[in-house]
Amino acid sequence: MNKNIQRFILCSLCLVFGAMILSFASGHGVFGLFNGKSINFSKEIFLGDERVQDIKQYSLKKDKASPVSLSIVFDNKTLRWGIARKPNNQTPAADPGTPDLLAKYGAKYIGDTSRKVLYMTFDEGYENGYTPRILDSLKENNVKAIFFITGPYLKEHEDLVTRMVEEGHEVGNHTIHHPSLPSKNDTELKKEITQLNDSFKAKYGKDMLFLRPPMGEYSERTLYLTRNMGYCNLFWSFAYDDWHRDVYRGAQYAQNMVDKNLHNGAVLLLHAVSKDNAEALNAVIKASRAKGYEFGTPQELLEGRK
Repeated sequence: MNKNIQRFILCSLCLVFGAMILSFASGHGVFGLFNGKSINFSKEIFLGDERVQDIKQYSLKKDKASPVSLSIVFDNKTLRWGIARKPNNQTPAADPGTPDLLAKYGAKYIGDTSRKVLYMTFDEGYENGYTPRILDSLKENNVKAIFFITGPYLKEHEDLVTRMVEEGHEVGNHTIHHPSLPSKNDTELKKEITQLNDSFKAKYGKDMLFLRPPMGEYSERTLYLTRNMGYCNLFWSFAYDDWHRDVYRGAQYAQNMVDKNLHNGAVLLLHAVSKDNAEALNAVIKASRAKGYEFGTPQELLEGRK
């Protein structure tokens, strides 16, 4: 091999190693040299067993001005809440691993399973004319519930929200626009929640304590963020397809669906747009009590949170 070829090879190696050194020094890594783009490190960085302890202990940054997204440290895979019903008043089975994940961030889907206690919750995305009757039944039977409302609901039906508050119910946060929370970045997510809470607090002088993720969609990141905002993410241990505003199957159908799925600690999710639910609620409460169940208060669901 002549000297010119040797010099060429030596110079080439120097250039390659020099580029590698500059690349690592700039924080992009050698693989960034070959695609002309900055790598998305949200899929590359692994922080080991400490990754979910406390985001504050990490000082990772994309650059000097912008902190790394929480999705790098916390899994943002969209999870969809689901349960499998069981016969004979047994506790439903939640998706494998999810009870531990929820408990880690102070979230709930069920109450004390050692007691025959039930918790009433209603989702209020919009009004279909049945909430006054639901409130009447709750008042008649001295049952306190949680109503999860959206931004438009608060704006358009302040009279009903006022009645909820005055009659001792909790009003929960269902976000302004009902989006899938994992699809929103940190700023967007917080805006969806804080704007609704701020409007509610301006009217009633209190904060919302419970959050129900729209469509039951969540991630580890959203659980972390919303817990740090002071919320208890509340899912459910019973629900059925009662969200169709124009489907009427009768009060007895709704009562049967609830009756055969009662279980200790049940968090019951009913949609207030359902005429079936509104007509059945009084009988549901009385029949449940006749079977030995009592109705717990929303505040009980906040007890024992980590």
